[in-house]
Amino acid sequence: MLSKDKMQRINELSRKSKQTELSKEEKVEQKKLREEYLKVFRKSFVQDLHGVTFVDPNGNDVTPEKLKRSKDNKNNLKH
Repeated sequence: MLSKDKMQRINELSRKSKQTELSKEEKVEQKKLREEYLKVFRKSFVQDLHGVTFVDPNGNDVTPEKLKRSKDNKNNLKH
């Protein structure tokens, strides 16, 4: 998870960009922080998906094959 300070800075730069133009340094900082945020978000999202199993009304596992492979690859990396 991204630190509270970084999240506050992302929001601060976003608010500022709506009022005035950001300096080049601020734009670079904003881009870097956003990329870091998205990386953390995507990692968390994938971890959440690995905890999901899809089941049809008959109780059959209908988890998409792509997700099953992703889960298997994740488990193989731990060994």
